[in-house]
Amino acid sequence: MKEARFWTEEGDRVRCHLCPHSCLIGLGKRGICGVRENREGTLYSMNYGMVSSMNVDPIEKKPLYHFHPGEGIFSLGSFGCNLRCLNCQNYLISQATVGDLLLREMTPTDVSDITVAQGCRGVAFTYNEPTIWHEFTYDAMKIAKERGLFTVYVTNGFIQDAPLRELSAHLDAMNIDVKGFTGRFYSEICRATLEPVLQAVELAHELGIHVELTYLIIPGENDDREEILQFSRWVGKIDPNIPVHFTKFHPDYRMFDRIPTPRSTMEMAKEVSMREGLNFVYLGNISIPGGGDTICPKCHTKVVERDGYRVLPLKVREGRCTVCGRDLNMIQ
Repeated sequence: MKEARFWTEEGDRVRCHLCPHSCLIGLGKRGICGVRENREGTLYSMNYGMVSSMNVDPIEKKPLYHFHPGEGIFSLGSFGCNLRCLNCQNYLISQATVGDLLLREMTPTDVSDITVAQGCRGVAFTYNEPTIWHEFTYDAMKIAKERGLFTVYVTNGFIQDAPLRELSAHLDAMNIDVKGFTGRFYSEICRATLEPVLQAVELAHELGIHVELTYLIIPGENDDREEILQFSRWVGKIDPNIPVHFTKFHPDYRMFDRIPTPRSTMEMAKEVSMREGLNFVYLGNISIPGGGDTICPKCHTKVVERDGYRVLPLKVREGRCTVCGRDLNMIQ
């Protein structure tokens, strides 16, 4: 337990300013995330240093395809979430609260020590929502950067501006999950709102954080051609070089009534987004030849070949195509 950042007093209640829910929390109560509690008028982080899951993963699993491709990254997560997605695949930890799980306690220094001991050059905060672990991840990332490690967030992007700006001093890359492109989807499926996520993506890019986006395509919910078109146009206005990962849906949690995403829908999404000028579009959770390959937008050379998590850099050096020299928005 540690005193939280980003809150103000309102009588005997406190207002949390970490995520856009801006929870007004009474004495002895917690916010929507389940991990920030008002104790005698002070807001505390109840998950500081509490780890539910950790592993060395391929960085492509995050997914990040343009950030240290082919490397393993030490990955860890806590518990809780500020969204309530009906399709959550990590619901056993994301919907858990204090006392539900057996946890390992870890210090910020431990994170870097384990990362180095595992032979990794970077650490990812993932599995559950890292933004609600803000105090711990901030402290751990500060030490990681001092030790020359790179840092990653795999996040829903539901965070206010000030905390994101604070993180940006020590955060190198984010995969942000844009779950749909309508207010209805966020309201009905995620119990949240869309606009703050879009603002977070734009701000992260503006702050110089390497950004990649994931869009999980759920049949009957966010798979409309026009919705994907509008999403693609929005990405293109920010930067057409932002990598986009369209991902196949598999039924889980409270959405077993939906079918897996058809291959034709996945291919449609890629075709629409590339017609809108996006340069790096990938298809995940599905085996489609070339769906994970990186193609140079200028000379059309296959510069990176991927088969699942097997990565073969072919014609890329220092983030550029070795054939034509085009910048691939890739950090190696």
